[in-house]
Amino acid sequence: MAGVLNGFAVIVALVALGWILARTDVLGSDARLVLNRLVFFVATPALLFDSLARTTLDQVFTGVFVVSAVSAIIIAVLYMAIARMWLRRPASDLVIGALSAGYVNSANLGIPIALYVLGDLGFVMPLLLFQVVVLQPIAIAVLERAQASDADLTDGTRGNGGALSGALGALVQAIRTPIVLAALAGVVMAAVPWTPPETLLEPVKLIGQISVPGALLVFGMSLYGVKVLEAGASPRREIWLASVLKLIAHPLLAYALGAGLLGMQGHELLTVVVAAALPTAQNVLVVATRYGHGILLARDSAVITTLGALPVLLLVSALLA
Repeated sequence: MAGVLNGFAVIVALVALGWILARTDVLGSDARLVLNRLVFFVATPALLFDSLARTTLDQVFTGVFVVSAVSAIIIAVLYMAIARMWLRRPASDLVIGALSAGYVNSANLGIPIALYVLGDLGFVMPLLLFQVVVLQPIAIAVLERAQASDADLTDGTRGNGGALSGALGALVQAIRTPIVLAALAGVVMAAVPWTPPETLLEPVKLIGQISVPGALLVFGMSLYGVKVLEAGASPRREIWLASVLKLIAHPLLAYALGAGLLGMQGHELLTVVVAAALPTAQNVLVVATRYGHGILLARDSAVITTLGALPVLLLVSALLA
């Protein structure tokens, strides 16, 4: 338990430093953008490749991945069912809310927590691939279909074509991102019976060490000056529904699936619950902005779940560590 608390203390300290850097503007107005690009395009891909190249496939695709994937789908469907019956929202807004409830921040916050708290990156890569290769394209397909149906269509098949094209485009775009490409390359290295020599991996490892502190500093910077739940603007009921499902229902469901169905215990059970308790990913806001639906829902859900994730993760660790 002491090790878990120490890990969280490190995370909180770096997030707080990022907030202070943004507050004082000591690094300049473009610091967050530059640091974020360094982390996303260089450091995190290096970290994932180095970590996966040193492991084997049976250490990556485990029951942790199964619980994470199934629980995310169930939570997303649950949000859509509740919001549809209670709030009568259109399909496009339901999709953004479902992503806000089930699409976790497996990169920017998941990687630091995996390393500092769990001491294991095993769950991050499969969860990341599942989200960008399965969840996100499905959501894009629904949004494309909704967007096409809102237009004045002259061809009855145009909507289905747009949805299929949007889903394929989302899949291609997701796979082309540096993080996913590095993860896939790492999986290939884990699958073959050969490990690159240390002289080749050491520079990659060194660059990858920028990822965790850099991501936490960027995260702290992003919290400065953010206004959430603005009266008359933010859809508060949808935001709270997504946040409650993300922070409470999702970890509880992961615990039930892990302990009840798969018989998980100890560190393995802690891992699946921690993965489920991660906050809403910033990718949801990117998708919402692209299609012009649920932008405030995605933004405010990400902020609230991010702020609420720390006490939830501390409680989970106290109970299961």
